[in-house]
Amino acid sequence: MKKLSVFLCIALTSCSVVRGYIADGPNGPGIFSYEHHAHETVANGSDVFGFPVADRGPVWLDTLHFYSLGAKCVNMTFQEALEGKSNTQGVLIIQNDTIVYEKYWGDFAPDKPATVFSVSKSITSLLCGIAVDEGYIRSIDDAVTEYMPELKKKDPMWQKLTVRHLLDMRSGLDFDDTYSMNLKDMKRLLGIARLNYGHNVPRQVRKLKFRCEPGTEYRYESMTSQILGLVIERATGIPFADYLSEKVWKPLQMESPAFVNIDSRSHRTAHCFGGITTTTRDLAKIGRLYLNEGMWNGRRIVSAEWIHKTCDYDPGNHGYHFNWYNSSSYGEPKPLYPGYYALGIGHQVLYVNPYKNLIMVRIGQGNHSDSFVPDVFEQLSNCWK
Repeated sequence: MKKLSVFLCIALTSCSVVRGYIADGPNGPGIFSYEHHAHETVANGSDVFGFPVADRGPVWLDTLHFYSLGAKCVNMTFQEALEGKSNTQGVLIIQNDTIVYEKYWGDFAPDKPATVFSVSKSITSLLCGIAVDEGYIRSIDDAVTEYMPELKKKDPMWQKLTVRHLLDMRSGLDFDDTYSMNLKDMKRLLGIARLNYGHNVPRQVRKLKFRCEPGTEYRYESMTSQILGLVIERATGIPFADYLSEKVWKPLQMESPAFVNIDSRSHRTAHCFGGITTTTRDLAKIGRLYLNEGMWNGRRIVSAEWIHKTCDYDPGNHGYHFNWYNSSSYGEPKPLYPGYYALGIGHQVLYVNPYKNLIMVRIGQGNHSDSFVPDVFEQLSNCWK
């Protein structure tokens, strides 16, 4: 009873927790919750590119038993792996620039935007690469304090933290992406709640502490990507949504505007770690850009060097490089045709396989099935006919 009282006291005194509960309920944000969060528009242009649709998709796709659950020795079809308890809303497969498979559930549709959560980190990484190419960020080995000098007055560890550390989740920050409601995890829960629902993200950043020296170890957490977004804004002098619009959304001829959540109308700090909302087809265009090594219809958007540093198969750093995962991320042996992917909570997935010229997108309200969607896409790619 005493623990419950302490829990209620902490929760009730945290404005961020209360705001989160009011905005999104006890289960946290969903893919449509951007509608009642403060957000900025990422404008698209009048020139639009649309993927052509194949007259006939791969007829074998819904009957091929290919997905193995490893030790469980269960083989499933593509439909079985993505339906059931998976809460899948939409799946899109593109090969050779043509839509060969597209399916939606419920009232979801190709032009319906959904929040892609931590796939946003991968898009933020793309913007970082563009800022490096344009000279706004001189080197990814620059200290973060070169762009956020106010942090020099804080913990001396800030001057050891580099942009590269942010890209590879090696910041050393004392921050966790915990959603546990256990009392012992409450302090860390309040941290992620404040990041999602607080009204002043820069102030939260200034109060951060370090658990170890930057570069010491890999640990995935969202604050690191949030700081990367702030570095991009400071370096360019351009708001995140505007830079994303001018450098990605308009040149990639997106079909729809995107949105990015912000902390408040007064501070307007973009949620670079997980607040981007877009459609399946527009998200696939990010995959197309990477598949074509940074080129878009003859125009260079980001350097091929940046794409290679991000996506070339490398089992180091837990398979996580420049805010993207490769196939070694979960300790599996290297597949014959390895791909790479961006992953958001609830299994929002953008998967790219350069060997098969495939792009796959999955959007869902969550995933309570046994299947791990990036693994489904990887296995499917490796047996693609």
